[in-house]
Amino acid sequence: MTMAREEGSTSKRGNGIVGVLREVHNKWERRAPVTPAHCARLLNAEHGVKRILVQPCTKRIFPDAQYEEVGCEITPDLSDCGLLLGIKRPEELLPERSYAFFSHTHKLQPENMSVLDQVLEKRISLYDYELILGEHGERLVAFGQYAGLAGMIDLLRGLGERFLSQGFSTPFLSLGSSYMYTSLKEAKQAVLAVGEEIKNAGLPLGICPLIFVFTGTGNVSQGAQEMFRLLPHMFVEPSELQSLVVPGASMSQQRARGARVGKSQFQVYGTVVLPQHMVEPIDSLKQFDKADYYAHPDQYRSVFAKTIAPYASVIVNCMYWERRFPRLLTNDELQELHSKKMCRLLAVGDITCDIGGSIECVREITAIESPFLRYDPEMGEIHKDMNGEGIIFLAVDCVPTELPKEATKHFGDVLYPFLGSMAHASSPEENLVPIQNACIAHNGKLRPLYEYIHRMRQSQDTIDKLWKKWGTNVLNFFFFICQFGEQVSLSGHLFDQYLINEALDVICDGGGRFQVATFKVGQSDAETSHADLQVEADSEEALNGIVNKLAVIAREGRNKQYCNGHAIYSRTTKQSLLQKLKDRGSTGGPQVLILGAGRMCEPAVKYLSDGQFITPKNLQQPVHVRVGVVVASLYLSDAEKVVEGIPNATAAQLDVSDGAQLRELISEANVVISLLPANCHVAVANACIELKKHLVTASYVSTEMDNLNEKAKRAGVTLLCEMGLDPGIDHMLAMKMIDKAHARGGRVQSFVSYCGGLPAPTAANNPLGYKFSWNPSGAIKAGRNPAVYLYQGKKVEVAGEDLFASAVPLRLQNTPAFALERLPNRDSLSYGDLYGITNEAATVFRATLRYEGFSEIMAALGKIGFFKMDPLMLTANDAPSSGLTYKAVLELLLSQFPEHPIQFSASETNTVSSNASWIANKLTSLGCCKDSSVAFKAANCIRWLGLDAEESIPEACKNAFEVLCHRMEQRLTYAPNEQDMVLLHHELEVVFDDGHPSEQHTATLLELGETSEQGTELLVRPQSAMARTVGLPVAIAAQLLLFEDVILRGVLRPLHSEIYQPALAILTALGIKVEEHVEIF
Repeated sequence: MTMAREEGSTSKRGNGIVGVLREVHNKWERRAPVTPAHCARLLNAEHGVKRILVQPCTKRIFPDAQYEEVGCEITPDLSDCGLLLGIKRPEELLPERSYAFFSHTHKLQPENMSVLDQVLEKRISLYDYELILGEHGERLVAFGQYAGLAGMIDLLRGLGERFLSQGFSTPFLSLGSSYMYTSLKEAKQAVLAVGEEIKNAGLPLGICPLIFVFTGTGNVSQGAQEMFRLLPHMFVEPSELQSLVVPGASMSQQRARGARVGKSQFQVYGTVVLPQHMVEPIDSLKQFDKADYYAHPDQYRSVFAKTIAPYASVIVNCMYWERRFPRLLTNDELQELHSKKMCRLLAVGDITCDIGGSIECVREITAIESPFLRYDPEMGEIHKDMNGEGIIFLAVDCVPTELPKEATKHFGDVLYPFLGSMAHASSPEENLVPIQNACIAHNGKLRPLYEYIHRMRQSQDTIDKLWKKWGTNVLNFFFFICQFGEQVSLSGHLFDQYLINEALDVICDGGGRFQVATFKVGQSDAETSHADLQVEADSEEALNGIVNKLAVIAREGRNKQYCNGHAIYSRTTKQSLLQKLKDRGSTGGPQVLILGAGRMCEPAVKYLSDGQFITPKNLQQPVHVRVGVVVASLYLSDAEKVVEGIPNATAAQLDVSDGAQLRELISEANVVISLLPANCHVAVANACIELKKHLVTASYVSTEMDNLNEKAKRAGVTLLCEMGLDPGIDHMLAMKMIDKAHARGGRVQSFVSYCGGLPAPTAANNPLGYKFSWNPSGAIKAGRNPAVYLYQGKKVEVAGEDLFASAVPLRLQNTPAFALERLPNRDSLSYGDLYGITNEAATVFRATLRYEGFSEIMAALGKIGFFKMDPLMLTANDAPSSGLTYKAVLELLLSQFPEHPIQFSASETNTVSSNASWIANKLTSLGCCKDSSVAFKAANCIRWLGLDAEESIPEACKNAFEVLCHRMEQRLTYAPNEQDMVLLHHELEVVFDDGHPSEQHTATLLELGETSEQGTELLVRPQSAMARTVGLPVAIAAQLLLFEDVILRGVLRPLHSEIYQPALAILTALGIKVEEHVEIF
């Protein structure tokens, strides 16, 4: 390629003329930075460009003619252009222009430093696509998802060929490589067709279950999983793999063991493994800690070969790896698995293309035209066919180029908003901020954000010279010339978020000097980098000051979005937060204050005071931290009853209206949990804000509480509300499901949620099928609240007096044995706003669960008048209710119907059956029930509750509602060994705009209360399901705040992944499990 060079030194930057370079370094590079459609918009926009010159290229995905049709000029000479756009490094650089391409220089990649030297020499403005970041630090021009999509298609295609070589015909054989399809949509249709065949005809039993293991959760993994989900599939946790298959077992052995062989023939299985599933600390006394792992990988060993590899059919490797980390799978481990007949592994798709990396057998890059090689574990040899023993692997390093049309559109969509200003900008400052920050060099100088490149290269040059002289003793040389020196290791997103600049500035501003000892860079935005610096100072005090400031940068870096694994450490061990808590625990702190001593309190006290915390970083082995718990109640005896026999827990008397006493108790705590009535929370919250203490409640956020948001933020305080069951776990499950759907590009078309606290079936032994563990007035009043919801795009409103009558029978697929009914639950529309689905969902419906028949009986009691709050008066003389019997109250309520007064006759009360029949007939004739069958149920309930008894009502009962509540509290209570039950069920219908079939996602939580035999010794009484599902979430929230796993401030609900992800993981580890299913339709 030849380009005319301009004469003189006059810059052409900002002249409004754009050039599109042709790609010459790779025959498969068919992408372009802009499509013809983007060019047309640029040429016709008010603030667009003057001209667009396109170098001719016969392999570009969009033909030259299409560019020419929209007004572009096709010419090899781009010397008139001020802005030149390419994908990879241009063949030649013209001086004093602006260039945009992937330069791969900002991480000091040595193979590209010569390009940077040319840029500086020719005074070029260099813009790197990799550095164009969004407002949260995310890369805007990123092709990881396309790599995952294309790599997964190629892998499935190769899998079909590999199965054929082993004698199995599968639907995968019909697939082509990604580049063989004219579009991504066409490729997806092909995968969907494969999925349909699997669903209908099944896979050969000899290869089932077919298990795909995905490593990592970044864009590459998301793309690969998106393609995988087009197949009939089920995702399982890594810990569940052993339930799917017996390594080395025959099909008959698997059937005997009970593995899901039959079902597995018609679907494939997937699991996503994270670092905690891959490695374990070498020190058996330590627990896995992600930050510690990134900082000290040499202190961990891989367990992948034991816990994951024996069950995997296919490994889809989507994670970044560098050599200081343990390998996932070594050649020796593969050989051992193979020799012991414990290896089911058929294929490895190393989409990240780490040669000799995390999977050691991947030793060669493969080509798009021949993407597979075969590795024989027994011989340690690589072959170019698929017909022998071993594992096939794919390791194509330019796989996004297989989807050039979609990749080019993505390129142009991201660049388009910036190109007008870039074309007319003579300096970086004239561009929008994301482009300014993506400029590495201008007019022969590195931009301030990238000055570290010069400093690091200078240091590296010094090291290289000294290495020649001193060899491996180079670090001893530094200690020799400087009395005060220390090796400091930096790990994390050092360059993507410019932490390296901050670190070097701290060293230099503190009077120190540095030399680079080792230096390794991550090659993508999901990958971390690592550097060892030898830091020197003239005094120990100055050195300590530098190291301490570097630690602050690391801590702040961990709190930024899109960061993970930041660590700055040195020979001086830095004390961790958990260690500080442990140390404080030995001297009496930290402390959690729980306000309220009801039954919800007991599980929270037990969990917090036990001192063995399950953390999101290590769900298998608890962290031991001694935490003191204080339970405060208006009645000291109630608090003492809760803490009796529980170590580290004490009781206190508190009148919450006594502000001084309240603040005194709060001042001694680290975190406060309020289980008081909702109207007390605001006073507690104000005291917490004043004393800068975090607060957790299980109650709804009131208007008064919401008004404290800014005040709490200014104080650096978290007020975490709605952290029980409903609200609480329901929020967390909903957001987990919705966020997953959105992350995959789906829209939530319907959200339906059911929740209820019920007796276990064996305890539902009364006409209502319901029991109370506290005063029933609240639950009855809730059944009189109006409701509003959205159903198929229409707003539906239900008046409070009609709520029980609106109940509808319900059978849930996951619990078909339960005969249930559902009642609309208050304002469902507000949840559309909370969950961010108002603009996409046609149905948003929340309901309360009861056993079938409950509502029609309650509706009858309401019609009779038992929900009335008016004072009871004898109709004869309007005398007060004193001396009334339950039977007289029933007569009084029935006599108020306009038809005629009612009197019981002596003959009609001789037997229960005749009395119930008489009551039923009267309820039918008065219109209290819709038919005679309901009337008989209501009559039996009245008899069972004793609402027709010749007993005097208590003097405290002043109205019919209080009479009903008193009788229910007497008759509808749990016997000592009866269990309650909590049932929570979410249903989401998810639709996709890209042709992906619609999906129904369900999540079901079913929890039974303990019996006296199950209750732990330390508890005064067994834990009910309701107590566990309210008490444990508030305790977990207190733990997350105590350990600083939650750093959000203000008034919060558990709608943020920072809260719901660890909380749900810990709940699962504690035995409160959720069954999740996805059905494609």
